[in-house]
Amino acid sequence: MDRVADVLKGKEQRLLTVASDASVYDAVKQMVGANVGSLLVTVDGRIDGIVTERDYLRRVTLEGRTDEDTQVREIMTSPLIVVRPDTSVDECMALMTDRRIRHVPVVEGGEVVAMVSIGDVVKFQSKQQSFKIQYLTDYITAR
Repeated sequence: MDRVADVLKGKEQRLLTVASDASVYDAVKQMVGANVGSLLVTVDGRIDGIVTERDYLRRVTLEGRTDEDTQVREIMTSPLIVVRPDTSVDECMALMTDRRIRHVPVVEGGEVVAMVSIGDVVKFQSKQQSFKIQYLTDYITAR
């Protein structure tokens, strides 16, 4: 059975963070610059939450706040919903679907070690399907 650890193989393990007292503007600028949809939020150097594009849209734009006067801590999601490296890919996808989230931190030994997006999971499962189809095609045509 495929695990989250398998999804992470070959994926850059860089964790992108933003301080909870940073402005939402700075967080959005960092997300755009890195071409990502979320950042882990730190409080006193430890990861305490996540801020996403969706948080921005719902808690800044729709509430009429300004992104330069709003701090990340005001819109971040906390506590984190997490998976472990040994979580099955199917369980990870079900969690993301049920909770309607697109980014999940991966925790090992009490520390966040990576991030998995719904795109990572879909890409992984698509690749696995292609391998299975090719294997079955080779098996059938070899006869």
